[in-house]
Formats: sequence, C-alpha cells, structure tokens
Amino acid sequence: MIIDLRSDTVTKPTPKMLQSMISAEVGDDVFREDPTINKLENKVAKMFGKEKALFFPSGTMANQTAIKLHTNPGDQIICDKYAHIYNYESGGASFNSGVSCKLIDGDRGMFTAKQVEQAINPKAYYYSKTSLVEIENTTNKGGGACWDFDEIKKIKEVCENYKLGFHLDGARLWNALVEKNETPKQYGEVFDTISVCLSKGLGCPVGSILIGSSDIMDKAIRLRKIFGGNMRQAGYLAAAGLYALENNIEKLKEDHIKAKEIATELTKLPIIKVVEPVETNIVIFELNADIDESKFLKKLSERDIYIISMGSGKLRIVTHLDYTKVKHSKFLKLLPDFF
Repeated sequence: MIIDLRSDTVTKPTPKMLQSMISAEVGDDVFREDPTINKLENKVAKMFGKEKALFFPSGTMANQTAIKLHTNPGDQIICDKYAHIYNYESGGASFNSGVSCKLIDGDRGMFTAKQVEQAINPKAYYYSKTSLVEIENTTNKGGGACWDFDEIKKIKEVCENYKLGFHLDGARLWNALVEKNETPKQYGEVFDTISVCLSKGLGCPVGSILIGSSDIMDKAIRLRKIFGGNMRQAGYLAAAGLYALENNIEKLKEDHIKAKEIATELTKLPIIKVVEPVETNIVIFELNADIDESKFLKKLSERDIYIISMGSGKLRIVTHLDYTKVKHSKFLKLLPDFF
C-alpha cells in the first residue's frame, strides 16, 4: 500500500468523476463553443459574485496572467516572503511581466494592512511603482494557514486608498472556506482577481480558474492565448471540475481532521523538534538537529510512505482525497517506527 503524502496534487479521478468526464458534451473552446467549459466558468463566476471566470491549465498560469493584468514592466508587487508566486513559479513575475516583488516578512505567509502600507514605494520616479498586492490563502509554505478575513478587508482599504490591484492566489481557498465557514462571495467582494485550483484538494486531474470583472477577464483571455493556455475540447477537464464542486468540497473537512491527528501524533515523538500549527490539510514539521533528513526520508520511502522536504529543515505532509481512512490508520500506527 503506497501512502503518498507529498501533495494534494497526487490524487487521481474517482470512477464517478471519470464517468462525468467521459460523458461530457464538448466543443472548441478557442471559439468559446465548449458548453461544459462555459458551464464551469459561469458556475464559478456566480459562486464568487464576479462577472466572468476563465479556465486555465494550471494555477501558475492563472496567477501569472493576473500579475500581467495588474502591472506594467518595471512595477512592483507586494507579497509575503513565502508567496507561491515568488518561490514556486520559476521567476515568472519577472520573466513574463518584468516586475519585481517587495517581500513582507509575515507570520506563516500572512501579513497586516499596516505592513502593506509600509511596503508601498514612494511616488518618486526613481522607485519601482507599486501596483499590486498579492496574498495566498491558504498559505502553502506557511503550513496551510488561513487568513483572518477582517485583516484582508483592511488590506483592501489600503489598496483602494493607494489605487493598487488586489489579487488572491486561492489555490487552496476551498480549504480555507471550509475551515473558517466563509463563502466565495465574501472573497469576490474584496479581490479584483482570484485564482482557484481544481486539481489540489478537489481531486481533479487538471485545471484552475481565474475570476474577475468583465473588463479584466476580457483582457485575460488574450493573455491566456499569449501564454499558450488555449485548449480545444477542454470540456472533458471542465466536467471533472463541475463534479468536484458538487461533490468534493465538504470532503475537505476529512482531510483537515486527518492532518490534525497526524500533527498530534508527531508532537509525541522524541526526534521531532517542532510541529507548526495545523489548520487545514498541511502539516509542516522539523526534525531534531542530530537527525539526518535524507536518511529519514529514505527510511519512509522504503516502506512506501512519501513526504517532501521544503528546505531549511522543514518537512511537509499533505492530506488529500486519495489518503483514505485505511491509509491514515496504517500511517498513524507506523509513525513510532520511524521516529
């Protein structure tokens, strides 16, 4: 039995999801004639109270499109030092949009409105023009932490006062919504653009959605083409997204429970230096300094258990749809053998 806890991207479509994909009605989405793509985009836009949504092959492409929409070359983005757009998108912000990042030293990937205001560059011509604030919810490198929505609203006020764009990397926003009992429309009211992922916690094989106003999204479709993101009969992928939105959101609660149970067991083990707080489906922990991380990971893999290193001594476990109760029970039982 393989227990793969490297990421929630390792899930495979369930038989029912596959059936929905096989039976999807499709067309040419470049001509905007794929009815299943259109249905998915309309559904997600309505969920967030926005005018339009656009299907993307990946969350990275959706985020990079949003950055391009809000900035001009030479501009600067404010984001956290843990931000996915800074750490894990291959320098795309600079390559695609010619912008730099002003990094905030936040708490587990989250910062305050006051920190945003302090990070905005003066208007003098020899500074980069600050044009966009970006946040990530939940925070990946911050251990699946959920933002305080009241603080998000305060940041929105700063953005309005300084005429800055406000983008949400909501790759795991579904997890935050479930954990905090929040609604998509709350977020739609605050952010100019939002990207949400279908291929992480919701278990789809491919896909993310970018959401915004008609004006923004009319520009986004051109950028998606420039970035090579146009697809033809993509409705087969959209059908998986529709199935996931209707069936898998509430299941995220189970992932959160399992992650918290893993964290509880890890805190009992003597070779663990620290386990960071767990809110959703990500567990980040550190081994004691005298423990060889590579040998530890190899020992796990020899028993068909897989987790990943995030660097700087941090190890990550991510629970997901394919991490069943049977696998969970086995993993909890085996944990003491590895520690």
